[in-house]
Amino acid sequence: MKLKVIFFVTILLFVFGQTGCGLLDQTVSSVSGVFGIGDTATVITKKAQIRTSYAVVAADLLEVKLGDKLDVLDQMDFEKVLWYRVRAHDEANTEGWIEAQNVITGKTLEKSIALSEEFRTLSPQASGQLRAASNLRLASDMNPENALFKLTAGSTFEIMTWKFVVKQQDVSDVDDAKKGEQKQVKKSRNEEIEAAKEANEPEKIEDKYDIWYLVRLDKSVSPAPAGWLFGRQVELQVPSDIIFFQHNNKKFVTWQRFDTDTANKVNSGDKVTAPGDWVILSRTNISKPINGDEPDFDGILVLAFDKYRQEYYTAWRTTGEVWGKLPLKLEGTGDSKSFTILIRRPEGEMEEKRFVITRDKLRVKITPPEDIAAFDIKPPK
Repeated sequence: MKLKVIFFVTILLFVFGQTGCGLLDQTVSSVSGVFGIGDTATVITKKAQIRTSYAVVAADLLEVKLGDKLDVLDQMDFEKVLWYRVRAHDEANTEGWIEAQNVITGKTLEKSIALSEEFRTLSPQASGQLRAASNLRLASDMNPENALFKLTAGSTFEIMTWKFVVKQQDVSDVDDAKKGEQKQVKKSRNEEIEAAKEANEPEKIEDKYDIWYLVRLDKSVSPAPAGWLFGRQVELQVPSDIIFFQHNNKKFVTWQRFDTDTANKVNSGDKVTAPGDWVILSRTNISKPINGDEPDFDGILVLAFDKYRQEYYTAWRTTGEVWGKLPLKLEGTGDSKSFTILIRRPEGEMEEKRFVITRDKLRVKITPPEDIAAFDIKPPK
């Protein structure tokens, strides 16, 4: 160890005694090859190039693809752009430079994996897609330090939960700033919101809050399994066979299919499938906080599909509003299933309620908890 330190110091003294930046860069790169940074990197774009240099004029050495592993040997900020010197795992062990935005380092990837452990035992609550490129983050805020990397427009994901954050009018609709930077926008006064306040109209949820989504990503989309997305460019992918039952003043926020035992309960990516049976949670657009906390949903709907009539029917629904929180949990296999939700009791405490799902002459039947009448929830006539 002492010999390595003496060797390193000797090289530095030699470098500082020379003139010319070229020799300095060459020597530092050689030293990095000896000592290394000791990290790995994973490619996060569909394709990227390892190049001979980080300069504007450089030759391509090797094309790497999404998920490829690289060894990080060095890093360099060149004209405000971060580059990594890497070694590929091809037959030639190609070494060269790759722009940092094309990879995620092993240490950062570990943070995303740790975040995914928070919902390891939970089922997804919904599915979504990005309208525009947006940063995947470690936390639900715009702090430049928690940006992982940028997901491309059209990326799909499963939504595990979400959080309401008081809306900032001076924040851009698109979270596409580079890692380590924060997007600057001009402050503006929303006249419609201010007019509504003066008229004492009920506050709308979208005017009062921004929604941040904690999402799970498929390996085909990203090596990082989890992160937070700014909700202004997230579009919920309600399955096409049930979106017809969504009303403008009561949007679907959570849905899970219960006529199948497959892992995909929310039809991530809105894949076209045969009609089925669904538990759906919905929410009106009116803000209704209790002690500063908003409900995740205020309505419950169970849709079932009649295979003989080839049509949907309402198996059960709420007639009044409830005050509920995620998660929606679907349990059981085959014809023995149930779902549980958290509902606020009139006294104020949250209580988990279990609804049993059975079939009576091929028709779906929902048996709610015995005391559910206390919450003004009734089956349809």
